[in-house]
Formats: sequence, structure tokens, C-alpha cells
Amino acid sequence: MPLTATRSIAELEELKNALPAAEKSLFDRYFRVDTTVGKLVPPESMKGWIEKNFGSLERVENQKIVKVTNLLTLEGALFNEIRASRPMECKVDESVRQLIENGTGDPFCKVREGTPADSFGRVEGSYSTTASNIAKYDGYHGLVVFKEHNPLMLHKQAISDYFETAMEWAQRARAEDPEAKYYFFMWNCLWKSGASIVHGHAQMTLTRGMHYPKAEALRRVWAAYKQQYNGTCYFCDLFKIHQSLGLAWKWEDVKGMAYLTPLKEKEIILLAPKPGVPLYHAVHAVLESLMKLCVTSFNLALYLPPLAPVAEDWDGFPAVVRIVDRGDPNNKTADFGAMELYAASVISSDPFQVAEHITGH
Repeated sequence: MPLTATRSIAELEELKNALPAAEKSLFDRYFRVDTTVGKLVPPESMKGWIEKNFGSLERVENQKIVKVTNLLTLEGALFNEIRASRPMECKVDESVRQLIENGTGDPFCKVREGTPADSFGRVEGSYSTTASNIAKYDGYHGLVVFKEHNPLMLHKQAISDYFETAMEWAQRARAEDPEAKYYFFMWNCLWKSGASIVHGHAQMTLTRGMHYPKAEALRRVWAAYKQQYNGTCYFCDLFKIHQSLGLAWKWEDVKGMAYLTPLKEKEIILLAPKPGVPLYHAVHAVLESLMKLCVTSFNLALYLPPLAPVAEDWDGFPAVVRIVDRGDPNNKTADFGAMELYAASVISSDPFQVAEHITGH
């Protein structure tokens, strides 16, 4: 079903009901959509301000709320029609670039002098060098320190190098400890995302026993789905649902989608049969597109099957990348609150607009 400019998350229930029977049935297997209206009565003194900032009084007095729940993962998102319908304007903030430039000279700029090495040494990539994290999450916790100081200067070859250098680090760590089989790659860009140093860098861990809980939870959903539906792939059907709504696309063997139950703003999920250059180039393409929307701070995570055989079923589990916008770095208001931590994500961006920007149509 082609994407049109008139589509929005506010119309998701109607869009779902208009799908062909098989596609609607698949949607209903994965997602529940609940639509309600939030009402309020503003005082006379506020009416002019409301009309100026929101376009009309009626839109604020009767606000359409769409709640989307992934019935299999129990991820959920709340979309307010007023929030989600705002145009995605890009306002360049030079102060962020100035802060990045002012950070030149930090410990990562001289990585061999300013950071410790891992017990097995460093991995030297063409665009990056590894270091050992001084305050570790796990027994093996390293950094890929970019040779480019500015984390917003993203080159296709460099991004591939970051992933490949991190994987080489993981292989060397596993050679030292063969029981450390579960690899995790993460990239926090700028302070809004949790990065403590401005200089471009990513992180990777290797853990023992079992994967981290959120990766294992996703594996269990995938494995249960495969068992219940005669070997059918959870991620393949998830992609089909998004594709039927115009929220998905393909680059070579990489599938992408603007996720219907995002953790936070503009979340993109990428799927590939295995890690490699096509996936890394797709990451670059997504980040370039998001930066055109003035996304400067983001979180990225890569889930992979274990690096060696384990007891649980990972056979056929794809490489999964999740990317989420963390908002304006100059905004002092946190984008996560009690709702996101303990209930459901409150989302201001419209996945249909995000998909349109990523695909260009």
C-alpha cells in the first residue's frame, strides 16, 4: 500500500481496517490500537494563546489520542494528534556545534595517552581505535573511539569501520574468555543520549551466562512466535505489517521500518540476515536522513546472536539495529519520565512522517 502525504498515526485505526483481510489479520496478531479523545475546557484568558500556538481552539478542546500496543513484546506508545501532527522543521543550533568544537583536546583526542587498553591490547581500525572503559558495565566493556572528534561527521566507510573494529574487539575478548559469548554494541551520541564525552565514540560489551535481559526477551518472543506459527519469522511478519502501511523499505538485503511502538521519537528498526557492510551502510543512510530532521543526539543498539554455540535457540535470529532520537541537546527537559519508565512511551513524532523522510516519498 503506497504512502501518501495525508496519512498520519492519528488515522491508524482507519488505515488498519482498510487493509486487505490477510494483512489486517496479521496486524491484529501483533498490534492493538485504541483511540480516545481527551477533552478540556480552557479559560477565556487562554483561548488566544491556544489558537496562536495550536492553530485552533477545537483541536485542543478535543484531542485525539492513539494508543498502540505490541501484543507480543508488550511495547506500547501513546500518540497525541496535536503532538504528532506538528511539522518536522529543522532549526540548526550552532551552539551545539560550538560545544563540540570546544571539546577538542579531550582524552579521546589522544586515545593512547588518555585511555586505558584492554588486557588483550587495542584494535586499530582505519577510522577508530579501541580502549577499555574505565568504569565497566561488565567484565568486558570497551570503547570504539572515533578518529574524527565531531560525532556528527558521519562517513559511510567510517561507520562500517566502527562496527567492524568493535567486532574484532569482541573476537579478541572471546579468545581470552571463551565463555563470554554474548556481544552487545551501543552508540550514544552527545550528552542528551547519555554520552559523558562529546568526542565521537561507541561502546561494546561481551557477557557470560545469558544475553542481557532486553535482548533475551526479544529472542524469547521470536522463538515463541516461530514455534506457534510453524517456523514463521517474527521479524519477517513485523516487517510485512509495516510495509503494508507504507512504513517500511528495503536496501539490498536490509529491511527498515519506522516502528509503530517506538521507545521514543523517530525510532527506526533495521533487520539484516547477518552483520556486514549492507547493514552498516543502511545505518549510515538512516542517520543521514535523521540528521536532515536535525537529529543530533541519538541512541543506537545492535542485537546479534551469540558468537559461539549456546543452549538456547538463536538459529535464524537476525542482526537487529534500533535507532532512536533523543531530542534537542540544549533542551533541559528530560525526554524520559515516569510514563516511559513504568507505563508506555509518549511520542511526539509521527511514524508516517518519519518513514516519508527516510524513503523520500
